[in-house]
Amino acid sequence: MTLQKNNAKTIHKTDEPQLMGIVNVTPDSFSDGGKFYNSDSAIEHGLKLISEGAHVLDIGGESSRPGAQVVDIESEIRRVVPVIKELKADAVQNNVRISIDTRNAKTMEAALDAGADIINDISALTHDPQSVHVAASAKKPVILMHMRGTPQTMQGNPQYNNVVEDIIDYFKTRISFCETHRIDESLLILDPGIGFGKTLEHNLLILRNIKKFHALGCPLLLGTSRKSFIAALSQKEAHNEPENTPPNERLGGSISSALWGLSQGVQILRVHDVKETLQAIKIYRAISAAAES
Repeated sequence: MTLQKNNAKTIHKTDEPQLMGIVNVTPDSFSDGGKFYNSDSAIEHGLKLISEGAHVLDIGGESSRPGAQVVDIESEIRRVVPVIKELKADAVQNNVRISIDTRNAKTMEAALDAGADIINDISALTHDPQSVHVAASAKKPVILMHMRGTPQTMQGNPQYNNVVEDIIDYFKTRISFCETHRIDESLLILDPGIGFGKTLEHNLLILRNIKKFHALGCPLLLGTSRKSFIAALSQKEAHNEPENTPPNERLGGSISSALWGLSQGVQILRVHDVKETLQAIKIYRAISAAAES
């Protein structure tokens, strides 16, 4: 069973996680900024992710890395719409959904018109007052992510009383907000926002306690792929700076954190490396099944 267009909770009915492959049509994303900035290269990358087994393609035209530059909406639309249109037929043929990664209502509308099936908003529909109305009219799954501040400010000494409980409370208010604005809870997916306004310790506490988020009743998305906490942990013993391990050399940590999420019941894993993550999941599943026989 795969993630259906008009009901996020169908993924509760399968033990297999959905892999969301990342397509950044940006010049400045933290991991692959500029690599797929050209529409043709972004389309080629999307097709590659489909062939590797992605269940969802997450297409974004504005970087959300710490300190990223704000992109004007028209530029964002010009980046993502041609890519969505070109990938749509192959996506449908392979039962792959297309997600638009944006916090702007006009971009959401343009992407949905081009064929997007899912809205992925890092601001949880708080950035643009019109976004909730677009989402309500679309009646498609909506991913709500937790972020303290904005990409420009989020890593400026983030503090919480209790990071896990604070995020759970935040999600409760966002779910209520969505329901008040005619977005059914069955359409909502929650992302605790690893690396978005969190310290290393915050990220580890979220991962350690991620099962607690299941109590909210919505599918969970986890995005740890290539993030800086992996570099920080891997370099800790050597006392090196995190930047000494570039994003494209964080595959081991990306896969291990994805498998942790899988073991904790996370339903969607947002990843750069679909083929490698899928291979790891298959081995994990095979070993788990053998141990139970």
